[in-house]
Amino acid sequence: MSEDREKAHGAWRAAERIKRLSDRLVGVGPFGVGLDGVLAWVPFAGTAYSVGAGALLMYHGLMAKASLPTLARMGAYLVLDSAASVPPVVGWVVDTLFPGHLMAAGALQKDIEARHGPSELPARRGRRGKGRSAVKVRAG
Repeated sequence: MSEDREKAHGAWRAAERIKRLSDRLVGVGPFGVGLDGVLAWVPFAGTAYSVGAGALLMYHGLMAKASLPTLARMGAYLVLDSAASVPPVVGWVVDTLFPGHLMAAGALQKDIEARHGPSELPARRGRRGKGRSAVKVRAG
């Protein structure tokens, strides 16, 4: 595996972790809540988490050499998500419901898959009853 492809797939896996932590710790159907939604209700903590997780996603996008349109789309999602948490109550509700990190991570993952092929997810550890083996997808 080339070094660029390896870095890109590492960024893909990091984006997967960030989107699950931020917007999908608890999921019900198409909806989910993560740390971003929970911390939105704590003044300043929600914005700090949102900006930090967004900066980390952008860093991984740069390291994976994502296209400029992908980085711009990611930035737009992340700015909306972080700005939503600033106004009290109404903004916190919007931040809880808007999966900006998930959308930005998804955009990055699609960009990486288009340029480097699908990534491999490691087997999940420590989850009873949901033992999944590693998902291996052939790179085209």
